[in-house]
Amino acid sequence: MTGHAHYVLIVHEVADYAAWKAVFDDAAPMRKAAGEIEYRVLRQEHDANQVVHFSRWTTLAAARTFFESPDLVRIRAEAGVRAPTFRYLENLEDGIL
Repeated sequence: MTGHAHYVLIVHEVADYAAWKAVFDDAAPMRKAAGEIEYRVLRQEHDANQVVHFSRWTTLAAARTFFESPDLVRIRAEAGVRAPTFRYLENLEDGIL
C-alpha cells in the first residue's frame, strides 16, 4: 500500500512510564481533535522509560501545530518527558512480507 500518509516519530525518556501513560491517555481526545488518526507506543527492549510514540496524522502541519503548542510543552513537562526528539515523516511505501 502506498499513499500520502503522514507520521510523527517521537523518541523520549520519561521519568516514570505509568505516570507518562496516564497523561498520554488523558490527552487522547485532544490528540484526535488535532488530527491524530492512529498511534503505537513502543519502548526500548531493556528500558521501560525510553518511550517511542509513533502516530499517523491527517497532515504534518496539524501534527507540528499540536506538538509545538504551548499546551503540549506544558503537558510534556507534567508527564515527566525529557529531551524529546521529533521526526515528521511522509510515507513512501508499506508492505507485508
